[in-house]
Amino acid sequence: MPTPAIAPGLDGYEVWFVTGSQTLYGEETLRQVAAQSQQIAQGLDGLPVRVVWQPVLTDPDGMRRLALEANARDEVIGLVAWMHTFSPAKMWIAGLDALRKPLLHLHTQANVELPWDEIDFDFMNLNQAAHGDREFGYIQTRLGVARKTVVGHVSSARVLGQVADWQRAAAGWAAAHSLKLARFGDNMRFVAVTEGDKTEAELRFGVQVNTWGVNELADAVAAATDADVDALVSEYLDTYEVAAELLPTGERHQSLRDGAAIELGLRSFLEAGGFGAFTTSFEDLGALRQLPGLAVQRLMAEGYGFGAEGDWKTAILVRVANVMGAGLPGGASLMEDYTYDLVEGHERVLGAHMLEVSPSLTTARARLEVHPLGIGGKDDPVRLVFTADPGPALVVALSDMRDRFRLVANVVQNVDAPDLPRLPVGRAVWTPAPDFPTAAACWLAAGGAHHTVMTTAVGIEVWRDFAEIARTELLVIDDATTVHGFARELRWNQAYYRLAAGI
Repeated sequence: MPTPAIAPGLDGYEVWFVTGSQTLYGEETLRQVAAQSQQIAQGLDGLPVRVVWQPVLTDPDGMRRLALEANARDEVIGLVAWMHTFSPAKMWIAGLDALRKPLLHLHTQANVELPWDEIDFDFMNLNQAAHGDREFGYIQTRLGVARKTVVGHVSSARVLGQVADWQRAAAGWAAAHSLKLARFGDNMRFVAVTEGDKTEAELRFGVQVNTWGVNELADAVAAATDADVDALVSEYLDTYEVAAELLPTGERHQSLRDGAAIELGLRSFLEAGGFGAFTTSFEDLGALRQLPGLAVQRLMAEGYGFGAEGDWKTAILVRVANVMGAGLPGGASLMEDYTYDLVEGHERVLGAHMLEVSPSLTTARARLEVHPLGIGGKDDPVRLVFTADPGPALVVALSDMRDRFRLVANVVQNVDAPDLPRLPVGRAVWTPAPDFPTAAACWLAAGGAHHTVMTTAVGIEVWRDFAEIARTELLVIDDATTVHGFARELRWNQAYYRLAAGI
């Protein structure tokens, strides 16, 4: 299966297709159940994650054992369950109680249209998912099982799209549970929102968050050989438009070589430790010559998670978003609402960061430049300069609310940006849904962080599925949002999540 320290991919994962029935109807019926459930499973071929059919389950012990086996296999990221006939739900209690993997309940049936003139009671006994799935739905609700329910036939593009969204969310959940995150230094001093409970994060999301001294990274950077630096600089020259002063004949070429050494050292450190995400801080650079910019941008584009200023929560989101969007056009990046264009009725957000925005947000050729940075006290850092492509996007933040984590997501539209000849960073310009005043007021009311992940690859439904799997609060700001309705949701959620957590 994929390791967290390599580019995101879904090829190593699988989802099990599980069918429930019982022995009441006889062996002939069970053979038909098996054949038809295999056909339904085959109808899910071609989705982002491979679907593997499992033999029909007819007794409590088999259901429990299957759940335990799924739990123990890292490549299995979830189960799709269907009650082809009437599968008595008390048989599922031990299995559902033991299951620790994401669950999708597929409420479907073998046929699309009913053969009205052929229906007899043998047909009715075989094809009774209409109420067999209701029995299964009851016991899931009775046990408080988090799941996604998809209704319809597998020949429907809508059904396949919903299952695909859930698969991507389950892959993000699996990636979080195998994620090791390296913090180089602490978070920015006096900042509140980048703080958080790392122990609770490991309990809730499975991610291991630990800290290494930045000079351990500096040692890895110093170990980069001239030959390796030469090769990486050659790659830069082939890949990007490079400012003349950074070319081999340019007066600031050494800055590019220093940036290459940082990338080599950072990459080697992450690979050696099996890390899939990391943070840096401009207040803690040790022996590094530059604040890592180019290296961070390129590693995010390859699938790593990253958070600036020690923001490990955003680094988790960037990694999860990269995995969930694997194989799709677009990308994921650290982002920050930096400043606003407040022309009434035409408001826009200009998002950026000091250096660290991923070039996966654009299909254009980025330009490699070097410019002064007024903080950090180090040499001028190299960075990629570009503007994110126009199109649908999403910004998502993760905040620690003391008694729980909260995800806040805003549906946005990246737009064409005016010329920004003096802004030497990667950036995006967007309009938020439903409008700027509503979106900003709701974000502030929710306590949403100022660092986000911007994803242009996956939409809000994938994040809804992820939040359900993680049993984590998600507040969505979209075209249906109103300030008053959002305020009510905040109050309701406050009560709900405290009650749901128990004493």
